[in-house]
This record gives sequence, structure tokens and C-alpha cells, in this order.
Amino acid sequence: MNNIQNIFYNLLQNLNISYKRYFFDIVDFNEKLIGIFGDRGIGKTTFLLQYLKELDLPLNKKLYINVEYLSLSNINLFELAESFHKRGGKVLVIDEIHKIDNFEKHLKLIYDLLDLKVIFTGSSAIKLEHSKADLSRRTMIYRVNGLSFREFLELKLNIKLFSYSLDEILNSHEEIAFEITSKLKPFEFFEEYLKFGYYPFYFDTSKENFYLKLNEMINATIEFDLAHIFNIEPKLTIKLKQLVTLICSSKPYELNISKLAQKIEINRNTLYQYIYYLHRGQIFNNIYPLNKGDTIFQKPSKLYLNNTNLLYAYCENIDIGTIRETFFTNQLKINHKINYSKIGDFLIDEKYIFEIGGKNKSFKQIKNIENSFVVADDIEIGFKNKIPLWLFGFLY
Repeated sequence: MNNIQNIFYNLLQNLNISYKRYFFDIVDFNEKLIGIFGDRGIGKTTFLLQYLKELDLPLNKKLYINVEYLSLSNINLFELAESFHKRGGKVLVIDEIHKIDNFEKHLKLIYDLLDLKVIFTGSSAIKLEHSKADLSRRTMIYRVNGLSFREFLELKLNIKLFSYSLDEILNSHEEIAFEITSKLKPFEFFEEYLKFGYYPFYFDTSKENFYLKLNEMINATIEFDLAHIFNIEPKLTIKLKQLVTLICSSKPYELNISKLAQKIEINRNTLYQYIYYLHRGQIFNNIYPLNKGDTIFQKPSKLYLNNTNLLYAYCENIDIGTIRETFFTNQLKINHKINYSKIGDFLIDEKYIFEIGGKNKSFKQIKNIENSFVVADDIEIGFKNKIPLWLFGFLY
């Protein structure tokens, strides 16, 4: 326990990041058990340490633990929590909990037996959602994204910008875009965001090393996180990596399951499983028709890499339409339901139809459709139902 506390104190002393992600505005810290899920590299650990540093409690009553420490020390999670509780501990933060076998049972014991607030992070919420220990009703779960375009601009320019709800953008996008463009020129920074800006570590590394680090991070997600969560044999993880690369060569609406399975030399059912695993690991973003669940053997109508940074990291020739749609779905998925639409490109929240394109994109495909909008790239300010693509980067 003393060693773990000393590691925690050193982490707090070396924490010199003042910028706060949008997480701080959405997490209800009054809950007893809180789960923060999201892909690697988006700032979950920094968020936890910032929270603990500002928390008005004596140092010995709060504790951060990365589960790798437990593995190296052969320490039982519940026993550690019990020991911390006996010493007067009040808040326990557990990072990368998905690496612990049967972590749900440990959390249930802590929740039921100890007067202790627990905040934990992981790469996938799937094990918790299907927990036999029925933890899902005890836990407040938050799924978090990488940097929005708004957050990227705040970090890049050291300024404060507002976020807007989807309804605010749909109803007042001209006024909002006018206000933002009076402070900055979005296209001066938009391409940089699409290539590098989704992951906060971009600001701590060179552009030359960014994709190397990103590739290492995705490999770690597949080889360790997904392999552990879904019991994938180590020799088969290469198939998931191949799948990530192959998705780059096919447009989202031209997904050919048979050809993909052939190229990777696996059967169709296994391919469906891998697509599902990568979706749950937030490497893929699968889009389904309305009333079709994201079950393992349901073919997505469209399949995207999770964010545009991954496109530039893995794809040699990137279709501009894929870049636009990847950005749009990535920025909306955190707070909105996205479905495939036969009329336009996407149905959002079972209400709005969106067609994505360049500045000359017309309303032809969605003409006379109620609650339909064109989302256009390469325009600063829109008009009526034509909205700038970049503005959807201000949703959070």
C-alpha cells in the first residue's frame, strides 16, 4: 500500500496539465460507482489525476491505482480496496480495470461492503454491461471521446470556445458560425485537426512521431485490451490488424464481407465477430439501419474507422467523402444515435436526415424531406438547411 501511495503522490506532483476535457462537465461525481470508458490515448488518466488533485480531501484519503501495479505486485483488488478503506480512505480511482479478470465481482464486493467511492476506467464497457454480477444498475457509465474540433482549437490557440447542442446548431448555425469565425478562421486549423488533432498526445509529440505512437497505441488496444476482453488468441490478433488496414481500401457503403473474409483468410462469422470487437474497442464505428441492433452477426450498413486521424495513419489513398463522413459520425456518436438512411447518408436520433458533401452539394437527394439537412465541407457559414461540416466539431 505504501508503494502504491508513493507512486500516486509522484504522479500528482508531476501533473502540470491545466486544460480540462469536456468530461468534467458531464460526470456526476456524487455517484458511488463511476465507469469511464473510451479508447486509449484520449486523456482518461489525466482526467482522473486532475480530479484527485483538486478533490478537497487529505492525500491519504484518496488513491489512484493502475491495475498493472496490481498485476506486478500480485495484489487482489478487493483486498487493496479493503486495506485502503480501513486506513480511512474515501475515494479510490482504478485505471484500466479491464485488465483484471472478473473485475465485475471485485467491484460488486467493494460497492456492497465498503463505504468507498470508486471511479474506474476501461477500454470497453461490454463486460460490465453483460455482467452476471448485475453491476450495470449500480454503475454510472460514461463513454468518452477524443478531442472535439472545439477542444483542439482551445488547446491550440489557448482560447475559450462554447460548445452547442445539435438543436442549437440546426436552428441557429448561421449565427453560431458567424460568432466563431469572427474569432478565428476554422479552415486554418481544420485539416490539422483531421490529420492529428483527435488525440491529446499530439501536443506532446512531433508530427513525425505522432503516427508511430498512434500505431503502437492501436496495436496495444488489439493485442492486450481486445484480446483480453474477448479471449482472442495472440496469433489471431494479426487478423484484426489486417482488417483495420483493409477497411481503408473500401468505401463505407461498399462493404463486401465475402471479399474481406477471403483476404484475411477467415470465415464470414469470424469476420463479423472481429468487426464487432473492433467496434467495441472504438477502432471501428459501425452504422446500422434503424431497428437493427449492433449484434455480432449483424452486417453494418456502413463501416468507418473511429476517427479521421486513423484514416491518415492507416490509409494510403483516402476518399474525401470518407474523411467527411468519418468526422461527422465521430463527433455525433458520443451523444446521439446514428443510423443508416436510404434517403440521405445518416438518420440521427430517429428524426433528422443528413446528407454529407462538398460546398456544391445540392438538396436533390433529400428534396422535400422533413427535417433534412445538407452538411457541406469547404464553407465557413451556411444558409438555411445547409450547414458547415466543421461546425459539428463544436458539439462537445
